[in-house]
Amino acid sequence: QVQLVESGGGLVQAGGSLRLSCTASGLTFSLYHMGWFRQAPGKDREFVAAISRSGGETYYADSVKGRFTSSRDNAKNTMYLQMNSLKPEDTALYYCAADRAGWASIKTHAHEYDYWGQGTQVTVSS
Repeated sequence: QVQLVESGGGLVQAGGSLRLSCTASGLTFSLYHMGWFRQAPGKDREFVAAISRSGGETYYADSVKGRFTSSRDNAKNTMYLQMNSLKPEDTALYYCAADRAGWASIKTHAHEYDYWGQGTQVTVSS
């Protein structure tokens, strides 16, 4: 049974930082591309970042480029999202997702991911 568990969310002031973690079980983590998505109340789920199965390739949404960094530790079955210079508009429920097509290119659309976590809330106050 595949399980993805996010952690590290919380309340932070604008300009602050948080680091999210996503720990996977029930799959061979190093074979999966991984992604981060977020969903704010009343809005669609949107792509934030993705990282290749080796960690050698990353891709970011324009809204977070230069502020967020995705990384992974395959030995720990864990992916990270370092979020700096946070803005109130970053407030959302953040999800991690796994793409089993690790031989293909990185995906940026939610429907292309196979497994999802339950999410961790990030709230940025102004």
